Amino acid sequence: MPHRTELYEGVPPTCWPIVYSPDYNITFMGLEKLHPFDAGKWGKVINFLKEEKLIGDDLIVQAREATDEDLLVVHTRRYLNKLKWSFVVATITEIPPVLFLPNFLVQRKVLKPLRTQTGGTIMAGKLAVDRGWAINVGGGFHHCSSDKGGGFCAYADITLAIKFLFERVPGVSKATIIDLDAHQGNGHERDFMNDHRVYIMDAYNRYIYPGDGFAKRAIKRKVELEWGTEDTEYLQKVHTHVEGALNELKPDIIVYNAGTDILDGDPLGGLAISPQGIVKRDEVVFKAARSRGIPILMVTSGGYQKRTARIIADSILNLHNLGLIDKELATSEAESPKVEQMIRDSVTDLTNLTCSDG
Repeated sequence: MPHRTELYEGVPPTCWPIVYSPDYNITFMGLEKLHPFDAGKWGKVINFLKEEKLIGDDLIVQAREATDEDLLVVHTRRYLNKLKWSFVVATITEIPPVLFLPNFLVQRKVLKPLRTQTGGTIMAGKLAVDRGWAINVGGGFHHCSSDKGGGFCAYADITLAIKFLFERVPGVSKATIIDLDAHQGNGHERDFMNDHRVYIMDAYNRYIYPGDGFAKRAIKRKVELEWGTEDTEYLQKVHTHVEGALNELKPDIIVYNAGTDILDGDPLGGLAISPQGIVKRDEVVFKAARSRGIPILMVTSGGYQKRTARIIADSILNLHNLGLIDKELATSEAESPKVEQMIRDSVTDLTNLTCSDG
């Protein structure tokens, strides 16, 4: 019997299935600037979407922090205990000075934002099934597995979202991960190595971190890219292999890891995709999912340049302009009999909630 979790409770049907919390952003005495990662990019995405009048605070689903009990659905107790050592967190986040901080500060300033993003991914998984689509503005920690973190990934949010759905949502028994971050997604690959319910497509720069040969055995559709791959070749490969993956197996949920570190000039990704190429890539994936009626959960994953937040916002706006994500559609699906029953069964009185109630 799965434990009771607040992550699946109390989201009003009037909200957009876009999940975020101000707690996502890592700000601590400038330490976040020591990693080549815009550690406030998630808030910037939301601000751009507000400026464009797509969303307001009252319509965003407020992410909740994943509890230890939630995390133990996938993680070992031994691994979670390791995160109580600052040097372990410094290694995982690749921010060496974290080594010298007392762990209570590491928990509050570094790990709590990552736990909140992880809770957001789990929440967005349920929302995607109920509404047809959902976007967690954070998450996508695809290098973390049940017992090992790395590459800025401390919690296995993709594995958790899928396992939560398998255990708690009737009718969800097959999942496809489409991982288009520039790096191989070795965390979820290790977690689902022998699980035939999960189909993994992964397109990545073959020459960069993590180069995990063992984890590659879990990839059903492997797209290994060369240094400096550009838009035309990249988009053709994405289109061919996304269509191929979904024709090979029609899943009950797609988890789309939409890393923007494929952007030309990214110091770690080594690919050469334009901002317009990234927007088009996301469009290709959403069109493939929506045309087949498969629920899709998008997480934002890696992206190591200051202009990344604008590109993610532009992509979400493009998906909306094309009718691939739509509040009315999502709200009407939320009011379907299946979800009405779920709402009636909920212990929470949704009539008194707003989207931002946590």
